Amino acid sequence: MRFLVYDRLLGFGDDYWIEDDRGGKVFLVDGKALRLRDTWELKDTQGRVLVDIHQKMLALRDTMVLQRSGEPLATIRRKRLSLLRNHYRVSLADGNELDVSGKILDREFAVEYDGELLAVISRRWLTLRDTYGVDVVREDADPALLIAVAVCVIHLAEKERED
Repeated sequence: MRFLVYDRLLGFGDDYWIEDDRGGKVFLVDGKALRLRDTWELKDTQGRVLVDIHQKMLALRDTMVLQRSGEPLATIRRKRLSLLRNHYRVSLADGNELDVSGKILDREFAVEYDGELLAVISRRWLTLRDTYGVDVVREDADPALLIAVAVCVIHLAEKERED
């Protein structure tokens, strides 16, 4: 499953569609303006909220929080004590972890679970300059979660670069 995400999506206050590899609209990213923290909702084509994405307000390190139906889904932050600046940990609510590493700012990275590849995020496949692809490798993976993770990791890396 391959999805196309437009880089301008990282601004908030605007809405953007994520398309499948055939150009069909699959997910709507609904940016919430006029909030104290960066907030988005990832919705399906019927407008149902699949993942609520927001920045954790009081944290020592920049942290993004994902929720589904009001319940915690995951917490994302840069991995501590990592020699690589582009290494993030996704702590899932069920106690498992996803590992995100690669060239985040270049949109060339991978999401893994227990050493197994779940998704590859890349610009290499695309001719559109401001677009990157999220290629979900495993059939049983949650595409909405992996897209939300990609958006959050890129947002955190961009924010860190600005600081």
